[in-house]
Amino acid sequence: MSTISVQEAQARLSELIRQLSPGEEVVITEGDRPVARLIPTPSLERKPPRLGTLRGTVLHMAPDFDAPLDDPREYME
Repeated sequence: MSTISVQEAQARLSELIRQLSPGEEVVITEGDRPVARLIPTPSLERKPPRLGTLRGTVLHMAPDFDAPLDDPREYME
């Protein structure tokens, strides 16, 4: 965690943003008092799902879960 004054943060804001890495933060102070924190946001890119990550999570399945329905119309309403 690094500390920087408001005036220096204004002068170097784009540089500070580019240099931030995950887990790092910059505390912006006015005098000796902290007034803001600059932290990186988590990646907004969505990762493709990994196949097999839910393997073993189904603990119970009814023996007739794939049996034909008696009257499917009641499920369609």
